[in-house]
Amino acid sequence: MTNSDFSLSRRSLLSGSLGAGALAATGAVSLVSTPAHASAPKGGAPLAGALRYKVGDFEVTALLDGYLDVTPELVVGYDEAEGKRLRDNALIEGNALRIPVNAYLVNTGERLILVDAGTSDSLGPTMGQLPNALAAAGVSPDQIDALLITHMHPDHLFGAVDSEGNRVFKNAELILPEADNAFWYDDAAMNGAPEQFKPFFLGARRAAEAYKDNQTLVSGDKEILPGVRPMPLPGHTPGHSGYLFDSNGETLVVAGDILHMAVYQFEQPDWGIGFDIDAKQAADTRKKFFDQASSEKLFFAGAHIPFPGMGRVVKSGDNYRFVAAGWPYTY
Repeated sequence: MTNSDFSLSRRSLLSGSLGAGALAATGAVSLVSTPAHASAPKGGAPLAGALRYKVGDFEVTALLDGYLDVTPELVVGYDEAEGKRLRDNALIEGNALRIPVNAYLVNTGERLILVDAGTSDSLGPTMGQLPNALAAAGVSPDQIDALLITHMHPDHLFGAVDSEGNRVFKNAELILPEADNAFWYDDAAMNGAPEQFKPFFLGARRAAEAYKDNQTLVSGDKEILPGVRPMPLPGHTPGHSGYLFDSNGETLVVAGDILHMAVYQFEQPDWGIGFDIDAKQAADTRKKFFDQASSEKLFFAGAHIPFPGMGRVVKSGDNYRFVAAGWPYTY
């Protein structure tokens, strides 16, 4: 029998011209009438979030720490009619947006670098899944050589220590933006902050202190590790930074909290979030980054873009739209 004997055409399937015996002979359809076996038990929880890409010779793994829900009360510059339009376009029911918290593991071949550390137990039960994601990626915390922090907010730094304040990444050098470190250690800034934000200062200091004997403060945009440069993106916090990874002619920018609400902020980049220290500067930085990213077709990752949070932005009229990275079919 030749290969052509096994070919099926759409016309023959729709017309019913193939008999049941012919279909069974092809192996395309099973006509066995024996009872099915009992189904396997349900897993009961989502799989750990870990998805791997290649950037040049670097291996980049997106890791999911969990999620937070954002309501309009937290959105700076929010307009209800526009917010509803954007949610309707995204088929979102209700007025809350569910946003992820992503971190990124970069294996350069010489170093194992983790960008941001998640939350540990600091922000409730929907967070703190980074250890599970790392395990799914086949990595233990002790293997991390460098811990790059985009800024010192709870969902980026607090997972660097456990509930007792001990280092989670025992062999890692903690790399912090110098301007951010200065802000979170500023007593005047802490004393002038709203009461609910003062734990942010204390928690940031607690986590940083745990790595005091292996800590580096960085500023500017000079190379800090082979193929790695910081990219200052101030506004969300004074020292908020992205990190640019460059390998074999390919580039990825891990842009931290360049935005929080993808449903809103690509089309409305002037909107901010209540956690922005300087909302106007954050919006200006966001638009400048979007312009650069769209003109250069820059591949970037965001901590709060739907997991895995990687893709490109393109100009769309006066605003922007996000084009998510495709599934990494080849490796």
